[in-house]
Amino acid sequence: MQSSIEEDLTPRERWLATLRRRKPDRIPMDYWGTSEVTDALKKHLGCKSLREMYERLHIDAVITVWPKYAGPPIPEDSDIYGCRYRNIEYKSGIYRECVYHPLAKYRTLEEIKKNYNWPTVDLYDYSVIPKQIAEWEDYPVQGGGSEPFLTYKNLRGQMQSYIDLIVNPEIVHYCLDKLFDFCYENTKFIYEQIPGKVLLSYVAEDFGSQMGLLYSPKQIKEFFLPRIKRMIDLAHHHGVYVFFHSDGSIRKIIPDMIEAGIDVLNPIQWRCRDMDREELKREFGGKVVFHGGMDNQQTLPFGTEEDVRREVRDNIRILGREGGYILAPCHNIQPITPIGNILAMYDEGYRYGQNI
Repeated sequence: MQSSIEEDLTPRERWLATLRRRKPDRIPMDYWGTSEVTDALKKHLGCKSLREMYERLHIDAVITVWPKYAGPPIPEDSDIYGCRYRNIEYKSGIYRECVYHPLAKYRTLEEIKKNYNWPTVDLYDYSVIPKQIAEWEDYPVQGGGSEPFLTYKNLRGQMQSYIDLIVNPEIVHYCLDKLFDFCYENTKFIYEQIPGKVLLSYVAEDFGSQMGLLYSPKQIKEFFLPRIKRMIDLAHHHGVYVFFHSDGSIRKIIPDMIEAGIDVLNPIQWRCRDMDREELKREFGGKVVFHGGMDNQQTLPFGTEEDVRREVRDNIRILGREGGYILAPCHNIQPITPIGNILAMYDEGYRYGQNI
């Protein structure tokens, strides 16, 4: 297992050095995993708390803050938008899936305006946020951000939401304005609660599939980029770095996202088409920090421990060349992933990551 090596930086300082393109004491390592995986890891390691697990594995995990809901009671199977959910059990774990889409029944924008009431930030209590970081100020803190089309798909239904981009653009524009306005106000209030403490804001939309973009570049530029740019500008105004997440093959849109101002690109699914690590590093390594790179479709769940260690070394050698890389799984580690592979990833990252 891991040798005891004296570390000079806290997790927050390690992230900050990487974001500022300064050399940290080692490559930062982040953690994404399902609750089942986290519980299994803690049990295997004999850790009583999440922080103990992070310290044992040298994980520089991001701590996310969020306001407390303080509005009228909401049914357990619903959210503030009126979407309803059901726990669906798959072989790899249990996921909460949307099964009722409250805007699906409307055919026109006028019907939506007449019949639907949009939630506001007044439903939340932001005074709870400072307590959420009371014991975590030495870790990177993430707060605010946006991922509105994910909500839009729940509101309208996934198939209808994609049809809307072509057939009902006025509905998409109106709804996204409402959703982004909520995200903007929510983010601003989070910043105000803990001034100078938020390091990252999570700005996301899943633009890619395994083979290419889910939307045309024209649609991305029309519906998403101007609104995302507003969120980016808010973050930068408050000295916050923008962590941009988009799964899949998104090579064609990366230059536009960098121009919009993203600071971190996640998750680098390098097995997807046009996502070669060498090419991405060569073209964009000087403009954006890479986060992720550990494949959890093949390597982590189905590879050997040596396969995992090899991929860690490859990622650090390629994506971490001359800095600008944070090691992490490409998405939540799934329950089918062997514990040994997870331990191998962080052990190798800790050992090899000191050679940057």
